[in-house]
Amino acid sequence: MKKETSEFRDYRAEARPSVKELYRLNHENQTLSFVKEKERQYLSLHRHRAGMWEVLELLDRLVDDSDPDTEQSQIAHALQSAEAARRDGQPPWFVLTALIHDAGKILCLWGEPQWAVVGDTFPLGCAFSDRIVFPELFANNPDLQNPLYQTPCGIYEEGGGLAQVHMSWGHDEYLYHVVKDYLPMEAQYMVRYHSFYAAHREGAYGHLMNEQDRRMMEWVRRFNPYDLYSKADAPPDVARLRPYYQDLIAKYFPAELRW
Repeated sequence: MKKETSEFRDYRAEARPSVKELYRLNHENQTLSFVKEKERQYLSLHRHRAGMWEVLELLDRLVDDSDPDTEQSQIAHALQSAEAARRDGQPPWFVLTALIHDAGKILCLWGEPQWAVVGDTFPLGCAFSDRIVFPELFANNPDLQNPLYQTPCGIYEEGGGLAQVHMSWGHDEYLYHVVKDYLPMEAQYMVRYHSFYAAHREGAYGHLMNEQDRRMMEWVRRFNPYDLYSKADAPPDVARLRPYYQDLIAKYFPAELRW
């Protein structure tokens, strides 16, 4: 049964009890020092070599505990998103981005807890916005004790651009570094900031953005319905769709990517 648009991302309904617990752990443990350590650990892309479709198939075993809208695997969500974009006649690079946007969740298969991989993302090193989901759960975050981080800009320059900002660690930032050399800028922003709901949905953190960010955030908003509203109970036919998407992947990515 297809859900109404207003029924998606209804965290008050708490479709699964795991959702709020994940955000409690996320909001307490995502600190600037934690993020910098994860950047050092993963962004050299030395951990694994694999093709994009291979990674999507690995994610068939993963269900996102932060998502109140679905209990399907990640490959099902990837194909539902991509198929919705394809039906609407979006360009091939856009359809590809819809397919791969969550591939960074492979971090979960390498032992990272879901609170460090999934869920809404937000800047560290500056004041937490009350537009972030469950903002009250930041009460025990150690960064609240550092006065340098308690102003709107914190350690950053106003208007300096999101590229200067350390976002909470997760699959968005990680995948961006894996694929940035192969996709147009619009797609890079869609990958990197699709979970930054406080900005692209709630309008927060505009003071950190430059003109390019504001322009590209329109593409993130354009992408968001394919991520959010394509979720349905009926799983896609993976075997039927595989040849088309393997061909699409091959047009943009090498046979193996560094992860």
